[in-house]
Amino acid sequence: MAFGRSSRKKPPVEPVTLKILVAGGFGVGKTTLVGAVSEIRPLRTEEVLTEAGRPVDDLHGVEAKTTTTVAMDFGRITLREDLVLYLFGTPGQDRFWFLWDELAQGALGAVVLADTRRLEDSFAAIDYFERRGIPFTVAVNCFEGARHYPTETVRAALDLDPDVELVLCDARDRESVKAVLVAVVEHALVLADRGQQPVAT
Repeated sequence: MAFGRSSRKKPPVEPVTLKILVAGGFGVGKTTLVGAVSEIRPLRTEEVLTEAGRPVDDLHGVEAKTTTTVAMDFGRITLREDLVLYLFGTPGQDRFWFLWDELAQGALGAVVLADTRRLEDSFAAIDYFERRGIPFTVAVNCFEGARHYPTETVRAALDLDPDVELVLCDARDRESVKAVLVAVVEHALVLADRGQQPVAT
């Protein structure tokens, strides 16, 4: 029996897996972003907000929010046959910040999700990744009813370094979120090639 070239099967591709964090302030849309793009049912650790937490939970601007992430959100997306991203959404409230160091281990990069109505809530996440040398991209979540600003105005308000990319997105839209994730991976790999940024350990 003759075996032509067409009868040969290509060996299965072993995909590269990369870890990406999704961070930002409380109620900015991190859980929504992970859920919009994940090809598996996302793991969520949401709990109902209670009166007991009211003294420590800042609900300014998100008064209608009834749940909060207490550990992490987790999802997975295959960008290409040979590239899979594991997404870890961080808790947004100050009282859960002790989890961030654990979640950041081994991360290639991060998305800092921002809301133009509460830009100050993004500073803590930006500072965190800058201090630890983790490449990140800022994604402005375009909420309905929120005022839209030019990207350069938002960049100036957040005092971003010139090499930090800032993009607009809709955290509910799969294709919009995919574009953000591609930007994060490309940015992190470019910096890694230059030897400027180590992968977090």
